[in-house]
Amino acid sequence: MFNAEPDHLTDWLANVPPDAPVLIAGPTASGKSALALALARAQGRQVVNADALQVYDCWRVLSARPSLEEEAQAPHRLYGHLRHDQDYSVGHWLREVAALLAGDPRPVIVGGTGLYFTALTAGLAEVPPVPAAVRAEADGLTLDALRAGLDAATAARIDMANRARVQRGWEVLRATGRGLAGWQADTGPPVLPLAAAHAVVLRPDPDWLGARIDRRFEAMIRGGALDEVAEVAAFWDPVRPFARAIGAPELMAHLAGASTLDFAVAAATTATRQYAKRQRTWMRNRLGHWPAMILP
Repeated sequence: MFNAEPDHLTDWLANVPPDAPVLIAGPTASGKSALALALARAQGRQVVNADALQVYDCWRVLSARPSLEEEAQAPHRLYGHLRHDQDYSVGHWLREVAALLAGDPRPVIVGGTGLYFTALTAGLAEVPPVPAAVRAEADGLTLDALRAGLDAATAARIDMANRARVQRGWEVLRATGRGLAGWQADTGPPVLPLAAAHAVVLRPDPDWLGARIDRRFEAMIRGGALDEVAEVAAFWDPVRPFARAIGAPELMAHLAGASTLDFAVAAATTATRQYAKRQRTWMRNRLGHWPAMILP
């Protein structure tokens, strides 16, 4: 664990083993993408996305995907490669990353979706696919109803404020008669054991991160986030995975005339701060054994 002052960052970059795959996890707005790009440029690596929203082609600005200029500086994989209507899960991501690792054993994998990293380094249960009818039934339920339908073991393991996680647990139990926690107990071997990678989790100071979130969302608005949301209005569906981009519901409400832009920006910034807090808590609990980089 160390503090990421400029000299420490330079030391970290200089001491990353050149032949090992690198994993960089951290909450939103913590600077992990810039760190990954710096490493990719220094060591000739490709950058692989581990963020569940940056896979969608409709969200570059709002998901804080690397810019075109940044993508030109190093190969980037699994960014913006899905349409809004495509299903995508941790299993899909893991299979794609396994294929990339087979061709290039030394990428830098970076993102804020902690489940991607635990699946990669600790294994993923082979849960049967959920039928479309079950998913449609779940889409029509409230979060409270989904929570009430979970088995106790799964409810104890997931973030009960995260609808995507709660709905996934509900769907698996409904479709298979067995709780997600039970399936996860049968987890197979990992694609990339943690001991075989050079891993780091960013641990930012909450006040420092909150200020960065505020500035970044203002920059997103200047950079076209509102136009980006307007472009998805024709197919907007709040229960689809792509619609979970932080800030999208608030800006969509503004475009529908339900709020002022200032109100939408304030609400989106608050939602982003809350999301970052959940990420920090999850990573502290589930990635607490990873080496940490203290920010700022």
